[in-house]
Amino acid sequence: MPIPLVVIVGRPNVGKSTLFNRLTKSKDSIVHDSSGVTRDRISGEVIWNGKPFRIMDTGGYVTESTDKFEIAIKEQVEIAIEEADALLFIVDGRTGITALDSEVAELLRKTKKPTFVLVNKADTPKFENDKLEFYEFGLENVYDVSALNGRNTGDILDDLVNVLSFPEEDLEEDERLKIALLGKPNVGKSSLTNALLGYDRSIVTDIPGTTRDSLDSVLKYYGEEIILVDTAGLRKRTKVKENIEFYSNVRTWRALSKCDVAIIMIDAQSGLENQDQKIIDEAVRRRKAIILAVNKWDLIEKETNTAKEFSEKILDKLGSHAYFPIVFISALTKQRVFKLIEMAKELQEERKKKIPTSTLNEILLEEIQRNQPPATKRGKEIKIKYVTQVGDKYPIFLFFTSNSKEMPEHYRRFLERKIREHFGFKGVPITVSFKEK
Repeated sequence: MPIPLVVIVGRPNVGKSTLFNRLTKSKDSIVHDSSGVTRDRISGEVIWNGKPFRIMDTGGYVTESTDKFEIAIKEQVEIAIEEADALLFIVDGRTGITALDSEVAELLRKTKKPTFVLVNKADTPKFENDKLEFYEFGLENVYDVSALNGRNTGDILDDLVNVLSFPEEDLEEDERLKIALLGKPNVGKSSLTNALLGYDRSIVTDIPGTTRDSLDSVLKYYGEEIILVDTAGLRKRTKVKENIEFYSNVRTWRALSKCDVAIIMIDAQSGLENQDQKIIDEAVRRRKAIILAVNKWDLIEKETNTAKEFSEKILDKLGSHAYFPIVFISALTKQRVFKLIEMAKELQEERKKKIPTSTLNEILLEEIQRNQPPATKRGKEIKIKYVTQVGDKYPIFLFFTSNSKEMPEHYRRFLERKIREHFGFKGVPITVSFKEK
C-alpha cells in the first residue's frame, strides 16, 4: 500500500501554506497576505514519530466564482478530498466562521474521512477559546493552533498518525511485481494499459486528464501475476482542462509509492520535456527501477529521426541519470508493448541483486587505489577501507572511510559509475553512502 496522503483545505488566506511549510520544514509553498496566491498544488513528505506520510497544500476554496483560477482551485480541492486519507481543515480564529467555511465543512462532513479542524492564528493560549464556535461544524477534532509559531501542531500530528494506515502495518506483503505507468496527461497511459491487458480497462479519449480513479489491474503473463498500477480512471469530471496538471501530480506520486518498476512514457512527437524530467527525478528519489517508453513511435519512425538519434538526445538531457533503458513503442498498434514487461522483470531482478562483499572489495578497492579521493580542504587524506552492500528494497553501497563527511560529490558519482561498470544495475538508481571507519 502507498504511504498516506493528508490534504490541507480551506478558504483563501487562512494560513494553509504557512502550515504546509512548517510541517514539511520547507518554503515550497508561497506565503502572502493576498488571497488565492497558491495556484499550483504543492506536496511534500512529513515524518512524525517514525511514520511517513505525504501532505498536500491546495489553493483557497472559492465557490460560485467566474474567475478561472478560483474555479480551478475549487475543483482541485474537491479532487484532493477524494484522494485524501485524512484532511486538515484550516479556518481563521480571529475572523470567526464565514459562509465559505460552512460550505467547506459541509463538503468535509460528507466524506466521512478523518478531518481535523485547525483554528489558526491562536498564537498564544489567550486565544484558545476562539475554537469553541467552530464545534458547530459537527466535526469532532477541533484544535486551536498557530501555523506561524507551531503552537499545538505536535498534538495534531500525534492524533493524525493514529488514524492513518501505514505500509509497514500490512500483515502480508504482496510479492507480485508492481509496475506503474507514468507520464504527462494524454501521453497514452490508459491506451498502454488496455494494450497490455487485451481489453478496455480504461476509457481513452483525446481529452487530457479524462481518467480519474486509480485502477490497479492484474496482468497474467505466462502464468505469472503482475500488478499494473495505472495512473488513470474511468469517471469524467467537468473543468478537466484547469486541473490536469494537479491531477497528474497526485496520481504520479501515489503510483510511485506503490510500484517496484516505473514505466515513464514520453511522447515521441514532443520528446523529453520538463514535466517528464520531474517525474523521472521523483522516481529516482524514491529509488524505483525506471524504463523510458517512447510512445506513438509509429507516427514518426519513418522520418529521419531514428531511434538511435532520439535515444542519444534523451540520454544527453538526463546527464548523470543516463542509465535507463529506452523502449520505442506504440500503444495503439501494440508495437513492442510486451517488451516493456520483459524489461520490467529484468530490472526488478537487477533491483534485488546482491553483490558479495568479497567481490565488491576485490574490484572496487583496486579502482579506488588507481583513482583515490582528493584530500579535504584542510589537507587531510580521505581513505576508503571497506565497502559492503546493504538494503533489502534497493541497492545501497556503504563505504567505510575516514573524513566521510568531506567526501566530494564528484567522487561519489565516480564510485557509482564504477559500480555500474562492473556490476550492472541497469535502470536502477543506487545509493552510495559513506560511514566513518
